Amino acid sequence: MSVLFVCNAGPEVGGGHVMRSLTLARALEQRGVAVSFLCPPAVTAVLEAFAPDIHRVWAGSTESPRIVAAVRTAKADLVVFDHYGLDADDHRAAAGARPVLVIDDLADRPLGADLVLDSGPSRTAEDYLGLLPGHARLLLGPANAPVRPEFAALRPAALARRTTGQPPRRLLVSLGLGDLNGITGKVLEMLAPMTGELAVDVVMGAAAPSLSKVQALALVYPQLTLHIDTPDMAALTAQADLAVGGGGSSSWERCVLALPTLLLILADNQRPAARALESVGAVMALEVANPDFTGHFEEDVARLLTDGRLRTGMALAAADVCDGRGADRVADAVMGLLRP
Repeated sequence: MSVLFVCNAGPEVGGGHVMRSLTLARALEQRGVAVSFLCPPAVTAVLEAFAPDIHRVWAGSTESPRIVAAVRTAKADLVVFDHYGLDADDHRAAAGARPVLVIDDLADRPLGADLVLDSGPSRTAEDYLGLLPGHARLLLGPANAPVRPEFAALRPAALARRTTGQPPRRLLVSLGLGDLNGITGKVLEMLAPMTGELAVDVVMGAAAPSLSKVQALALVYPQLTLHIDTPDMAALTAQADLAVGGGGSSSWERCVLALPTLLLILADNQRPAARALESVGAVMALEVANPDFTGHFEEDVARLLTDGRLRTGMALAAADVCDGRGADRVADAVMGLLRP
């Protein structure tokens, strides 16, 4: 049995599509499935950093005609699409009669899917009415979010530590490998003077636009430690006492480890999930596009640093959102398509 993953990546979309697909791919490998990734240059760059062993099928670009042609000729029993630029016509033209899983967050276009994964906390089946074939099955909500197993392994210890009421000692800054519009550097310029002796772990990709700015800031503020394309994200998340993070798949990682987070909304498609998490008390959410972003950011960070009851409440609420077992649930569903 074999599965081909088709993902989008690049400066505008980051590496999150590849990372969550890679998590599902590893779960399928544990079930004896051979996996491969369609690899235009941007996807190749992410896999080189995080999964150099994974089998690859070359593609010239992430544009739909190139993808359709490459998938049509690739050997695979099932195709997984994690690419918002593709719709039902593309899915079926590429996959043919092979079963299809579409990983989505938008519910904004027809999908040629037998199975749809949408881990948004506010997503309902009604959102997909008229967008799917009648036989399609939905996997909805954070319980199905693909999170790497090392996060679930660290969950019991993290949950125990979150409720001790100790003052924060480590802060995690993780705003996406793509560092959209250099947001990491901008945030650290505001954040570093506020942290005092608090240790700050900063996670970035090797091609992040503000990498040189952050490296310069680390020379001025020795409490900043820079982690480039780190394989140790679970440990960094577990060790942190609070976070400034982006939306997307990393939101579920922080929830699994009950990490109180100021979640920055970097793109429109992140807003529904961010606001849903905020509504249950799991995060504080802030729009980067807010005209008074700087003022609100400084107020929110100060509150997180000083309010222990707030941090404890956020940790407990976050832990209720996601248990970190989603990849296994989705992998089991995929196996059902491979072996009906």
